[in-house]
Amino acid sequence: MPLHGRISLLGVQRVSYGRALQKNATRRRAYSSAAVAATMGEEVSLVVNQRDQRRLGLQRKIDDVDRLKPRPNLFDTFGRKHTYLRISLTEKCNLRCTYCMPEEGVALQPKDRMLTSAEIVRLATLFVNEGVTKIRLTGGEPTIRKDLIEIIAGLNALKPMGLRSIGMTTNGLALKRKLPMLKEAGLDKLNISLDTLDQFKFELMTRRRGFQNVMDGIHAACATGFDEVKLNSVVIKGLNDEEVVPFVQMTKDLPLYVRFIEYMPFDGNKWNEKKFVSYKQMLGKIREVYPDITKIRDDPNDTTKGYTVPGFAGKFGFITSMSDHFCGTCNRVRLMADGNLKVCLFGNTEVNLRDLVRSGTNDAELMEVISAAEEKETARWYARVKETAKSPDDTHRRIGYPQNGRLPLYTAYANLHTLGTTSQLQIRRHYSSRSPRLTHTDEVGRAQMVDVSLKNESLRTATAKGEVLLGQEAFTLVQANAIKKGDVLTVAQIAGVNAAKQTGYLIPLCHPLPLSRIDVSLSLCEKNTSVQVSATVSCHGRTGVEMEAITAVSVACCTVYDMCKAVDKSIKLTNIRVVSKSGGKSGEFVGE
Repeated sequence: MPLHGRISLLGVQRVSYGRALQKNATRRRAYSSAAVAATMGEEVSLVVNQRDQRRLGLQRKIDDVDRLKPRPNLFDTFGRKHTYLRISLTEKCNLRCTYCMPEEGVALQPKDRMLTSAEIVRLATLFVNEGVTKIRLTGGEPTIRKDLIEIIAGLNALKPMGLRSIGMTTNGLALKRKLPMLKEAGLDKLNISLDTLDQFKFELMTRRRGFQNVMDGIHAACATGFDEVKLNSVVIKGLNDEEVVPFVQMTKDLPLYVRFIEYMPFDGNKWNEKKFVSYKQMLGKIREVYPDITKIRDDPNDTTKGYTVPGFAGKFGFITSMSDHFCGTCNRVRLMADGNLKVCLFGNTEVNLRDLVRSGTNDAELMEVISAAEEKETARWYARVKETAKSPDDTHRRIGYPQNGRLPLYTAYANLHTLGTTSQLQIRRHYSSRSPRLTHTDEVGRAQMVDVSLKNESLRTATAKGEVLLGQEAFTLVQANAIKKGDVLTVAQIAGVNAAKQTGYLIPLCHPLPLSRIDVSLSLCEKNTSVQVSATVSCHGRTGVEMEAITAVSVACCTVYDMCKAVDKSIKLTNIRVVSKSGGKSGEFVGE
């Protein structure tokens, strides 16, 4: 039965039950909550007539159809579309980096288990047909593979079908002499791994020689005309963490995008917290030398927080896999060198596509397998996340979660129950949708995340306000900055900023957005002894930022309450609302 039908029916039931109570009022009977529920159940069975039964039967048929409705092949169960395919070309590598593999190397599979160039191109074609727009070739070390140029040329032929870019991640040892051929074959982007600018430290970290080869390859790549050249550096405390500033200095004259990667745990790399350096610590060191660095706008699915020094030719950024993970916006799938498909880098589940290809499986059947793999892996991931909540420290070391226990966007999802009262149902965000129904529910009232993929990107801005009503004593202490817990207004302001950035994690059906502006302000109003809170949030994206603004205000208000509650138990949080928004199809809204 549609949600509005159930609400309507419930209203009839309540009226009927109310009249029955009036008729029996003289009996002075005290109904317990359990007795009331039982009586309402009896009334329901009397009210539901044949028409309602037919309606319920039709709704069950609709539900059956919905369950059979196919999900787009490259969407997982959390609505994330996978548009980025990473293809590992080989398990072999000509370095032995200390954080990546043991000194003795790893056991390699027989050559006949590796995908051939034709198999790689066929599977890539399948993914591009389903919406993949970006492919990156990785390893091991991809330049070791003798048919590398042939593979890139085969992938380049997919660009008329929708593929936009072909990239490659390399250690740069054998890069320089291959650059012209790589460019001619169709390679667009290069990621070069280099963790130190010191030749002797390079040999210590990689257990191999070749520092100058890598440096020559970097300079040659910048001069070859690739769309983008990135330099990846894993930062380890006590080893190369003092080199972040020299790496940034490289961007003065070279059009490089230097990316500092937080040290992550993998099997065999002897990871421990003492070696970990967070991106905020690195950023602090850089700001000591370049205080005028500016934040640049990151792409919606970007793993990097980007910055630039004014006047420099390049830029730098941080891949915050540990301290501020990006699982909620992940759009990647990985095809291993042996043909195994991994939906998640940290997941244990792999589906072998090589054997299916070699057994004659057609493309349609392959896509069924891929789609099923995505659905199963996200379900397993959710199960692992729930275990993380029980033992965050252990899982942090196994799969790279931060020890603060914060989980990815999609771990916040739960079973959303149907609204039970008409008053709740009537709440609508009229200013952001012209739809006659709630935008975050489907036709039968089930929760759904709104698809914004077809919306146009534009500048979106929203402002929200709220107030915290304090007693005179608490207000006076806040005014004098004499609350024992600290500076109330400053702490609440910081909390509001952080809350806006985490809205996609806190509110299950909100999209994670790359916010470009968060202004949270708090002021004191002596007239009613209150703290007035305001937040303005902006982003350039496909959906509005009203929720980010109102979340910032709400958390800032809660922080004021938390810091003052020891003084005043009667504090009230009130009048929290969105007062204006701009951008998007629905245009301007002003509520005050």
